Amino acid sequence: MNPPQINTDRYSRQILFSGIGRQGQERLAASRVAILGCGALGAMQAEMLARAGVGFLRLVDRDFIEASNLHRQVMYDEHDVEERLPKAVAAAARVARINSDVTAEAVVKDINYSNVEELIGDVDLVLDGADNFELRFLLNDAAVKLG
Repeated sequence: MNPPQINTDRYSRQILFSGIGRQGQERLAASRVAILGCGALGAMQAEMLARAGVGFLRLVDRDFIEASNLHRQVMYDEHDVEERLPKAVAAAARVARINSDVTAEAVVKDINYSNVEELIGDVDLVLDGADNFELRFLLNDAAVKLG
């Protein structure tokens, strides 16, 4: 399989860094990441991974953006609140504006024992952006099971 085409201009600083280089940037572009929870932590993870050039982001959250989120969830703005957007949908739209080379899949659903493996089964990395320990334990169990 051929490595994905990367914008060497956009990622020139990362490519110059010996810890990443061109090969590492190509690996980032081919990577698939699931972020479960798109609040303050998950939204920041999504934005940074999009800026770094990760090729696919699955953004999963059941919640909608509220005005009380705006002081700490920097990915969202007043327009998102007015539109009553789900966090995953608004985050995916923002990722698309940040980096059109990144595919962002918004999944608006409650994460539970019946769907967690489906949500993370086809990705290379799972990031915990959750705000509760029940979900963290569920996510950990599924990640360990799936390797």
